[in-house]
Amino acid sequence: MAVSIRLRREGAKNRPYYKVVVTDSRSPRDGKFIEMIGTYDPKKPDHNSTLKLDRAEYWIARGAQPSDTVRSLIKKNKKSAATATAGPAPTTTEATAPAPELPATPAS
Repeated sequence: MAVSIRLRREGAKNRPYYKVVVTDSRSPRDGKFIEMIGTYDPKKPDHNSTLKLDRAEYWIARGAQPSDTVRSLIKKNKKSAATATAGPAPTTTEATAPAPELPATPAS
């Protein structure tokens, strides 16, 4: 059985919304699928997709062929996951700013 990872169209007319599914390549676009591993909303700006990267890698390791769009979504989600785990880098003013000196208190 040839397995592919592709988009399944949901949503209303002129308002597309897609689910990323693992399916037999012979099944119709919106037909039955093996597993749903994510979503994609092309109308939403910025971060517009969610994806279970571990499941995508699992299926690719077993021979599933992702479509061009899904391959792009995997790449974007890997990149955003890598930057999220690394955390923001300190700015130069935060790293080089001297610590403020505290006023001396008289000993009583």
